[in-house]
Amino acid sequence: MDYRSAGVDIDLGHAFVRGIRERVERIQIPSSGSSGTLGGIGGFAGLFELPTGYQAPVLVAGTDGVGTKLDIAQQWGQHQGVGVDLVAMCVNDVLTVGARPLFFLDYVATGKLEPEALWQVIDGILAGCQEAGCQLLGGETAEMPGFYPPGKYDLAGFCVGIVEKTAILDGSRVQLGDRLLALPSSGLHSNGYSLVRRIVADRGWRWDHRPPGWDRPLAEVFLTPTRIYVQAVQRLQSAGVPLHGMAHITGGGIPENLPRCLAPNQAARLQPHSWPVPREFLWLQEQGQVETLEMFRTFNLGVGYVLVIPPEAENQVRSLLPEAFPIGEVVAANAGESRVLGLEQWGSLTSPAD
Repeated sequence: MDYRSAGVDIDLGHAFVRGIRERVERIQIPSSGSSGTLGGIGGFAGLFELPTGYQAPVLVAGTDGVGTKLDIAQQWGQHQGVGVDLVAMCVNDVLTVGARPLFFLDYVATGKLEPEALWQVIDGILAGCQEAGCQLLGGETAEMPGFYPPGKYDLAGFCVGIVEKTAILDGSRVQLGDRLLALPSSGLHSNGYSLVRRIVADRGWRWDHRPPGWDRPLAEVFLTPTRIYVQAVQRLQSAGVPLHGMAHITGGGIPENLPRCLAPNQAARLQPHSWPVPREFLWLQEQGQVETLEMFRTFNLGVGYVLVIPPEAENQVRSLLPEAFPIGEVVAANAGESRVLGLEQWGSLTSPAD
């Protein structure tokens, strides 16, 4: 007996790592000063030289996965988008404290190494790193026969960024009356897919179903990669926009994520129907008969990222980022009440409450 007969192909694994190294060497990631990777892919550990110019640099770390969106990708046979998702979910979190992403590591676990699918994943990860301006420093590919079914894989990602200690956004800068400006999502991003899959299955739809008026089938719409907000935020930082706080709208939606960038005694008051909810969310609500509050708690509903800024900076932000739109303001929080106000006034997602 040997390892290959047990289901693990060492030679194929080594060839896969060599291919990743070659791809990384072809990708040029913008760096700052003398910062960057030391060595290459394939060692026991990745080395990264910190950038110069910081007085009191603080490292910021974040980790995440893609969740059950992977099931749709594996059924549909399109895998590059979930590689982008993996990077986006990590770098967008690191970004919220004002940090610049430096490097990224990935973990890929599968029952049997299938290069055709996993090359798409790696290409997506590299595309995400390019867009976020961070290096793919290393990773791990684990082949575990008998643990994962054939054709199945799972992903996890890990990102490290850097921020000047005096520039950390921790809620202490947020003031009552600050404006909330949203940056649109590219779709569902990577949250709520257990409910999506349940709705599609219970209604008897297939992933190639195309609802009336849609130009793409369900699978392609729901596999739209998560938007990466690094370049948008860096545009504001370079222009000297006073950012008081930022929130990445992920699992738990606006009600759970927006308060995380505020002070404990503050709440966010949303202006009901201040943005049009994209049709894929409306379709999910109608097909699954999902209550509006549950939609807010599960999905981003078109709001992927929120900026907290002083009122006088609103025009500057909207000139730099024309896609930004106002959704509310920061108010005082009352004990025992929700820290996101205004949701009860929405009624349905398409019309105000009576």
